[in-house]
Amino acid sequence: MMQGINVVGLYVDDQDEALAFYVEKLGFRVHTDVRNGDYRWLTVQHPEQPLFQLGLFAPGPPVHDDATALTLRAMVAKGAMPPLVLAVSDCRASYARLKARGVEFTQEPVERYGSVDAGFRDPAGNGWKMIQMPPGAAEANAS
Repeated sequence: MMQGINVVGLYVDDQDEALAFYVEKLGFRVHTDVRNGDYRWLTVQHPEQPLFQLGLFAPGPPVHDDATALTLRAMVAKGAMPPLVLAVSDCRASYARLKARGVEFTQEPVERYGSVDAGFRDPAGNGWKMIQMPPGAAEANAS
């Protein structure tokens, strides 16, 4: 019986740099950091989502050959991967807090479609949308 999604992975070019970004700037915490030779399984989690992990994975062996790893790194650096979405209660306040921590934004907070959103990228180039849901949206989704 399926119980839901547990880990979603991102490709990063430098796992240590990604770890510092997600922990020190976004406030995630380390869930798992283990090695098997050169391979490193590294996951972080949002403090309010203890059952969900975000994998910070470096393209390369044993999963990818060198040519594939190079292509994946280039695609991530260009921002070609699908964006991730971070839900926040106050987009403008979160923007100010994260900007003060050194997060580089690609889009300042903008009001549209009844919510407020902003955009940023991690050091590898993965795109994020930070979205403040409209009032009452959480209650409507729960029913």
